[in-house]
Amino acid sequence: MEELNAIYERMRAIFAEEAGFVPNDGCDAMVRLYALASEVQSLLAQADWVLDQSFPQTAVGQYLDYHAETRALTRLPAAKATGVLRFSAPSAAVTDYEIEQGSVAMTSGGVRFETTEKATLAKGETYVDVPASAVEAGASGNAIAGAIHLMSVYPVGITQCTNPEAFSGGSDEESDEKLRERVLASYKRLPNGANAAFYEQEAMSFPNVAAAKAVGRARGIGTVDVYVSTHAGAPDEKLLGEIEAVLQKKREIAVDVEVKAPTEKTVNMSAELTAEQGWTMQEITDAATAALQAYFTGERLGEAVYTAKLASILYGVEGVKNCHLFTPDEDVSVSATELPVLGTVTITEIGAGEA
Repeated sequence: MEELNAIYERMRAIFAEEAGFVPNDGCDAMVRLYALASEVQSLLAQADWVLDQSFPQTAVGQYLDYHAETRALTRLPAAKATGVLRFSAPSAAVTDYEIEQGSVAMTSGGVRFETTEKATLAKGETYVDVPASAVEAGASGNAIAGAIHLMSVYPVGITQCTNPEAFSGGSDEESDEKLRERVLASYKRLPNGANAAFYEQEAMSFPNVAAAKAVGRARGIGTVDVYVSTHAGAPDEKLLGEIEAVLQKKREIAVDVEVKAPTEKTVNMSAELTAEQGWTMQEITDAATAALQAYFTGERLGEAVYTAKLASILYGVEGVKNCHLFTPDEDVSVSATELPVLGTVTITEIGAGEA
């Protein structure tokens, strides 16, 4: 965009040429010209902005959403992480202890989680597991096992609360760049009511779906299997049924469509790390585990797992000075019907095993 002074000097030169004299900088005419030049620059900036919003390659925010709507696409909303909270008593309960729906626990970082249903620690038991979700939607709700251990007010009879397994499935609202990729891809793979792009786009229209893969002739001629995943991983039967009901209404004539959950392919990991000065091994181990869990979401459906990517995730963790990836020792191939999921994670310190 043209600079303000360049616009002003050009206007001043034209004024001098037409008027036959060069006015002084401080005169009334020059003040007016400078003010006009400022408005012209603002108009040029607005024109550039409008031009950017006119194309999906450069549009942002709400205007990118408008482009997505022309392709029957919508921005994926943020999702809450889900998991289980374990409420424990110091010894076998002498009576039934009630745990109300909405009981809140949190991590040391202040991320809050709440129970999604009422539960009871039965007499004679020492703990009870209760379904829970993050209070706020977003990737910040994904928490490694044991990260949730604080409560402002404990239920009667309860002295400890934690998460025995990781909370997962939390995701931020789809970014402009990811939505842009989907919009542009919709032009490259035009859905025509019969191809894989059509079935995948229809499945992706459901807000809980993170990825979809359509496989033609999966069970012979005239059959299509559509595999879907959520941010948390494999979808439940209810979601599969809802998607299949929609596809049955929109499918081609004489086509047998089934919507299925992918087969989970477990990827176990082992690596050695070195911590930067000021960081402990426990801190970088927890952070590395969380980073790996954040990568292995339903978005990985049908995508190969590359060792270079895993190593870059580990090395990109704040506080990690160096890393050696041992497992997997080669890239993991994944078919369209498979979803790679994170298995065991073993992290040790570089040189810790040396004599």
